[in-house]
Amino acid sequence: MNKGFIVWNVLLTAALLFLGIRYYSGTGTPRSAQPSGPNTFKMAYFEMDSIEANFELVKELKEELAKKEQAIEQEMQKMASHAQQRYNYYQQQASTGLMNESQREAAERELRNLEEQMKNRKQALDAEYGDFVMRRQNEIKSKIEAYLQEYNKSHSYSYIVSYEQGLFYYKDSVNNITPDLIKGLNKKFKPSTK
Repeated sequence: MNKGFIVWNVLLTAALLFLGIRYYSGTGTPRSAQPSGPNTFKMAYFEMDSIEANFELVKELKEELAKKEQAIEQEMQKMASHAQQRYNYYQQQASTGLMNESQREAAERELRNLEEQMKNRKQALDAEYGDFVMRRQNEIKSKIEAYLQEYNKSHSYSYIVSYEQGLFYYKDSVNNITPDLIKGLNKKFKPSTK
């Protein structure tokens, strides 16, 4: 799940660098130190790891992912167990000399088919899982963006970026809106009751 947020944060970092260049005047004085006016630049940030840890929909998604991973693992173990049972049966038949050449070839075909079915099923499950993760991450990202638009109506920030360690080297905690964001997101977007 973090990969999508990392890509998003890289894009936001590039935008922040661009804005940083524009933010400082030629004298190196921050614009915020200059007189304020209707075009005053204001920026806020939120900590993505706190959102991931405290936004109830993210917690719900993590639980859903754990259940899906467990279901995939169980299904694959069941298929592997069935294939192993068939293999053991044919091994026993071959060791006792109860199989002729055509039966041996049929057994080999069946085992290859079982292996191919397992491989195809694993690929299908992985694709479904990946699609589900992407859809749900985009859904959560859209909810965060929608809430930030609503939140910003009363705060008038020019930009609100997500902070991720290693991408930013300085942050002023005065502009940290993470607690407001977590509270508002959890109030506005309740997890589904299943």
